[in-house]
Amino acid sequence: MTIAIKPTASGSTIEQNGSTILTVDSSGNITPSNQLYSKGPAFSAYGSAKQSISHNTVTKINFNTEEFDTNSNFDATTNYRFTPTVAGYYQLNATIGSTPNVTGLVLFVFYKNGSFYHRSSAIPNNNQGPDISGSTLAYMNGSTDYIEVYGYQNSGGALNVGSDAPAYPFTGVLVSV
Repeated sequence: MTIAIKPTASGSTIEQNGSTILTVDSSGNITPSNQLYSKGPAFSAYGSAKQSISHNTVTKINFNTEEFDTNSNFDATTNYRFTPTVAGYYQLNATIGSTPNVTGLVLFVFYKNGSFYHRSSAIPNNNQGPDISGSTLAYMNGSTDYIEVYGYQNSGGALNVGSDAPAYPFTGVLVSV
């Protein structure tokens, strides 16, 4: 790897392997090139309506509305999953909310490639429904790996989640290759 500092008429550039990565003007202002920023996928999706989760049943959460999807890697119409086409480590975040006066365990689980990966959980009080948030860092191979969010609850009956859109999003972004 070659790093070079090259003076210009209005400042200097810093190059790595012949490509400019920073420009410094005569006042000392630094401007990074786009090469310093990730060009990987990022998305944010949420459920546009309430969704029912049956008692003691693991249910996929239908994040069916995209706020953004920079590389068209989130399926908001059929599978409600993120399948990145760039290999690397992804920061994934999700929040679900439920109906008031819930007793019992309510949780959501990140599934990777159709299997349990990580979970978040909450035992709500009797005054209001839980808002459950969680995050995970996952390596995705950029070709076949995918992430989904599933919910589970054991309150004794059906439980509605979502509907305060876009307050309960599922998000992800490439953070490192």
